[in-house]
Amino acid sequence: MNAERRLSVGVLGAGLIGVDLAMKVERSAVLDLRLVAGRTAEGSGLKQAARLGLPVASRGLPSLADLDEPLDVVFDATNASSHAEHAEALAPLGTLLVDLTPSRIGRMVVPTVNGADIGAHRDLNMVSCGGQASVPIVRAIARAHRIEYVEVVATAATLSVGRGTRLNLDEYVETTQDALREFTGVGDVKAILNISPARPPATFRVAMSLVGEGLTHDSVRPLVAAAAADVRAFATGYTVTSCLVHDSTAFIAVEVTSTGDQIPAYAGNLDIINSAAIRVAERCAVERRSIEVLEVAS
Repeated sequence: MNAERRLSVGVLGAGLIGVDLAMKVERSAVLDLRLVAGRTAEGSGLKQAARLGLPVASRGLPSLADLDEPLDVVFDATNASSHAEHAEALAPLGTLLVDLTPSRIGRMVVPTVNGADIGAHRDLNMVSCGGQASVPIVRAIARAHRIEYVEVVATAATLSVGRGTRLNLDEYVETTQDALREFTGVGDVKAILNISPARPPATFRVAMSLVGEGLTHDSVRPLVAAAAADVRAFATGYTVTSCLVHDSTAFIAVEVTSTGDQIPAYAGNLDIINSAAIRVAERCAVERRSIEVLEVAS
């Protein structure tokens, strides 16, 4: 990659997440969308992508793997049970795989927490929408206080939860809990996902309850505000709606409003994980460009 070339990108999966991801790639200054690959030409998502003028193919993974030149980055927006196969097939090509399924196979990444070490891995897992919304705040508090218990409850509108997520509800919970444990050091954690049928559809929200020592309004609120500001750098619809501390318990709630082109405002669950994935890929592009510029200079 030289200073002029962008990273070539493919999107595997043409559901709610995949089409919005493709549009976000199109807006990126350092990523170049080459293909959106779905499983069937009759799928509504692939048809929508084609109407938007995006390059599409209907053979799934082979459509990406058989391109004349290997892709620099592939976003896997399918389901957790298929990710191992995708990772194995793309590994010989040297492709960076950014996994938006809760497969727990690759290195878990939350951009504001461990974004600096992504260059050492070829398979990056974006945890879950609830994980992306909660880990930065819980980690910030846990670094300053001894936390004994964490509970994270995410609520998403039923219209924003696609087939892949519904197939992976258990994996969603387990992966979110794993990320909370790994990035905060708290052993006793619980994650819950509620799918709301309410009309009008409920905006994506995540409620966090923490039990620990030394929690006060003055100590917790600045930590929450700083962590939220970091997330808003790439997910602009991320808003803290409540931050309460009483005795040994802190309660923080956030809402995420989508600012994407192809998903409704209430579907912040899709927007935050897609925005985080784009952030990761763009960081890889910048790091690779810096390395290659140094190599040319030497």
